[in-house]
Amino acid sequence: MSLPQGLHTSLLETFTEPTANASLRGILRGLEKESLRVTPAGTLAQTDHPHSLGSALTHPHITTDYSEALLEFITDPFDDVAPLLAQLDDIHRFTYQQLAANNERLWPASMPCILGGDDEIPVARYGSSNSGKMKTVYRIGLGHRYGRAMQTIAGIHYNFSMPDDFWRVLQTQCNNQQSLQDFKTERYFGLIRNFRRNFWLLIYLFGASPAVSSCFVKNRTHKLQLFPAAEHTMYLPFATSLRMGDLGYQSDAQKSLVVNYNNLGDYLKTLCGAITQSHPAYEQIGVKDNAGNYQQLNNSLLQIENEFYSSIRPKRTTGRGETALQALRLRGVEYVEVRCVDLNPYAPLGITAEQMQLMDAFLLYCLLSDSPETDEREFYQGQENQKRIVNNGRDPQLQLQRGDKDIPMPQWANEILRGCSACAALLDQAKGGNYYQQAVAAQFAKIDNAELTPSAQVLRDMQQSQQSFYAHVSTQAEQHRAYFAERPLIGEFFAAFTQMSETSLQSQKDLEASQQLSFDQYLENYYAQYRGCSCGT
Repeated sequence: MSLPQGLHTSLLETFTEPTANASLRGILRGLEKESLRVTPAGTLAQTDHPHSLGSALTHPHITTDYSEALLEFITDPFDDVAPLLAQLDDIHRFTYQQLAANNERLWPASMPCILGGDDEIPVARYGSSNSGKMKTVYRIGLGHRYGRAMQTIAGIHYNFSMPDDFWRVLQTQCNNQQSLQDFKTERYFGLIRNFRRNFWLLIYLFGASPAVSSCFVKNRTHKLQLFPAAEHTMYLPFATSLRMGDLGYQSDAQKSLVVNYNNLGDYLKTLCGAITQSHPAYEQIGVKDNAGNYQQLNNSLLQIENEFYSSIRPKRTTGRGETALQALRLRGVEYVEVRCVDLNPYAPLGITAEQMQLMDAFLLYCLLSDSPETDEREFYQGQENQKRIVNNGRDPQLQLQRGDKDIPMPQWANEILRGCSACAALLDQAKGGNYYQQAVAAQFAKIDNAELTPSAQVLRDMQQSQQSFYAHVSTQAEQHRAYFAERPLIGEFFAAFTQMSETSLQSQKDLEASQQLSFDQYLENYYAQYRGCSCGT
């Protein structure tokens, strides 16, 4: 099998050597999985975040995202896929036990359930501490800027990092003289640039949101069509992931924001500038209303860096009160967060081991391949390719932009998967077995036959059952609820989660009791960090 251009045989051979290959066992991956709480009727739950699930502010594994009804489950980082999925399974089992009191269940699709108006989409609340208030005000601001419906979309974030042993081997092979952390940061940005060139493939392979309920696009401009087999459903015949398109986490205001991923300094300058410079449309909203209540954190293009809706982010663990960009500026990149993966509605956990193994091989391919710096033209080409895949990914005639010409999507996809296959072989050598190569091999079939993709399966199942999007997903939601109801956590496992919930509630109380600064002063101190990174590193 020929290697794609940019992936060098010499580098692959380096990591077949036993000591170097063993470093791949130290890859860490973690998940952040979002799901809406819904009623048996398939409407958004209006209840508070269950007290028995602990504090959404301080619980290590169970929190909320935008809405009070949008649960987010966070795993620890693991060096293997199986224990990660086992922990995610435990989190689900415990959560379903607590949701039973209100007969609620989790919505298994990325695009939301039946929604009412914005006033029926409750914003998440985190208590009276300054950090808790800031999280809530940020979400209130998102609602004013984009509408609350957009914030009910769910997905999976995949966190990925390489161990220091791997970096030392690579640095020696590259004859690089930087500090290890500077080298890691530089190479993570190289991974990010390649990811942005290629991530359209992940949308094609894993996109599972080709349709939405009609209520989601009410009073919105769109190009969707009525689904012919059922009412109250809009779709596109060749769509893959409407979540990743104009209906999802995209923003007209942010389209002018060209983020520079060529190095950490330029990345910091771009985003800090967007956070510290006012934006006319958001000036009109105002930071506070006439009664002095916060309506948003600031009037800039971005309130904080998380508002930039990117497919991947460089990340560094933060301290309480520390901005994500400040952590990057001071300590460099620690891991990357992949944000383009839909919930898999056919998997009770929202993702499968095969998907994660493909992700590992894909990210290693992006890391080990040449990654030239990008310019504004390539930035916009990436956005255009994303749009084409989102709306027409399964069109057999689809062409994508690459350099000065268009290229048939299957041709490019097969090139990327060949590179992933080579990296999967390294991972299988390190882990034993051939699970990684099997995971990649399964994706080639989806390129040859688009009907094997999750997005095609969703539409096919809706067509065959003559069900609307809402009815189809509601059926799956009930199946998943029954699956977890049959497997409740018991004994010491249940006791451990119960203790975690109680400890998190006490931690929130302690934080609120120790409050000293006013909220205005807290925000002033917080935003002062952005002024420190506005000139890069």
